[in-house]
Amino acid sequence: MHGPIARRFRSNGQGRSRRRAAGMIAVTLAGALALTLPAAANASADFDQHRKPPKPAPTVDLQVLAINDLHGALEPPTGSGGQVTHEHHDGTTELIDAGGVEYLATSLRDARKGNPRSVTVAAGDMVGATPLISGLFHDEPTIEALNALKMDVVGVGNHEFDEGWKELLRKQRGGCHPEDGCYTKGRKFKGADFPFLAANVVHEKSGKPITAPYTIKRMKGANVGFIGVTLEGTADIVTQEGIEGLKFLDEVETIDKYAKQLKKRGVNAVIALIHEGGYPSSPAYNADCDADGAGLSGPIVDIAEKTSPLVDVMVTGHTHEAYVCTIPDPEGNDRLVTSAQSNGRLYTELTMEYDLRSRDIVRASVEGSNHVVHRDQPKARDLTKLVNFWAELAAPIANEPVGWISEDIRQDRTVPETPLGDLIADAQLAHARSIDESAEIALMNPGGIRTDLVYAASGDEGDGVVTYEEGFAVQPFSNYVQLIDLTGEQLLQVLREQVSGPNEGQFKILQPSEGFEWTLDLTNSGADRVIADSVTVGGEPLDADRTYRVAVNSFLAGGGDGFPTLAEGGNSVVGGNDLDALVDYLRDASSADAPLAAPAADRVTVVE
Repeated sequence: MHGPIARRFRSNGQGRSRRRAAGMIAVTLAGALALTLPAAANASADFDQHRKPPKPAPTVDLQVLAINDLHGALEPPTGSGGQVTHEHHDGTTELIDAGGVEYLATSLRDARKGNPRSVTVAAGDMVGATPLISGLFHDEPTIEALNALKMDVVGVGNHEFDEGWKELLRKQRGGCHPEDGCYTKGRKFKGADFPFLAANVVHEKSGKPITAPYTIKRMKGANVGFIGVTLEGTADIVTQEGIEGLKFLDEVETIDKYAKQLKKRGVNAVIALIHEGGYPSSPAYNADCDADGAGLSGPIVDIAEKTSPLVDVMVTGHTHEAYVCTIPDPEGNDRLVTSAQSNGRLYTELTMEYDLRSRDIVRASVEGSNHVVHRDQPKARDLTKLVNFWAELAAPIANEPVGWISEDIRQDRTVPETPLGDLIADAQLAHARSIDESAEIALMNPGGIRTDLVYAASGDEGDGVVTYEEGFAVQPFSNYVQLIDLTGEQLLQVLREQVSGPNEGQFKILQPSEGFEWTLDLTNSGADRVIADSVTVGGEPLDADRTYRVAVNSFLAGGGDGFPTLAEGGNSVVGGNDLDALVDYLRDASSADAPLAAPAADRVTVVE
């Protein structure tokens, strides 16, 4: 204070008397301040000592249990689809048998103990591509099992549309099947106790979602919003008849839209259920996704990086992988993205704090891990009763022997060609030739092959016996074998579509029947990976101008899986069911004395 006052007066250029007066005033003020400041400081310090510190924000604990891609696996799944990879501390791994809803129910019920605010959710494909015990009854058994599991909310996946969107609504609302009716007298299907969420699946004309886009779970003062979406590309991987009149919207734009709506309703805690996924660097369910050199790739990464920070957690699916990964949101804040493999082999447990003051999830508190659904734990008796009911109803058909094999015949989507893929293509070619002797080629999409043919007996039938139920598990979609005409040039374009356009990087290599061979050069990129001069039919080079008779399933014939050229095929003839084609082939090509061996899978030559 003294300096500025003195300077002000000096700058006025006044005489000695004013300078003396200014000095006296400055001294007086300085003295007064010297006397009063310590007292004020002491008073302030005294006040701080008596003032109560602000209360920390009140929080409560939340638990979210999540599964994805159950695919109606009510009974313990067999083959590779019934195992998980566990990684030990020393880096070694082991395979653990896992899955089955009787064990899943026990796991979920044990996990909920001591958690009064718990919610169970799923990220799509609960139904569709299901084993016989569920698929034979239009997946009513799976809906009843999910009700018994106390499922709270399910986001739709692409397989929820396998029988069409109207059938999805029946699964939600209940009622007997419009064609097959009710399966036992006095027992009516009641539908799902939980909502199916399809935020980005809308009617073309109205633009309105076909089901609720989101739901709010109210858990003793904690309100959490759940938004459900399926992959935008669903229309490319399901039968067109089942989705006629529908549009599938962008995942990010849809989630952001409804996250804002939830916020307007006072719901700040938001979890997205997204039927789209990624690929972790390790196959082990317990691998550290955030470790150096690890991480996640695939479509979900881009979705996660762009989706609004209003979303606190992302539960995903579709790729049948296991991961709990951290991906920053658009503001750079960490956000967990999870997936629990498939077939009920794992469940994800997410724990978090909910701030009662801000009505939001404390992002930094969110933790997640995948847990194995072990088969050495007790079965849930009510689920055992449910499974047994439907199994007994299916038994007369399920247990019928349809063929014999001398070894496992497996499928593997990570390699171009598999023994089981070749077997199915051969079966479809044999069926096609029973309709039209001129058929020369059959092509099978790997996504339509759902599990392995396993040599070890799954029941009382004996090793090497293939039952109708096991055949159904391999091909559960009820497609038809369809014959079409394609020119050699069109056939070459189909092969190029395996590795280019929407399928570039997807590895959707069509499985060829015997006599159709070609070379895949992985050192090239895109369509150039198909070596045109290598393609042969019956040992003869492919003739670009010649017309070939080709067998594919009805899904592929409609251009499904990113093969639009197949939809251009002419002279179409629809044959029998693809499962019947497989069953007939197994019966004709095998016997107890001469079981079928796995094809060599040497029709596609791979250059790496």
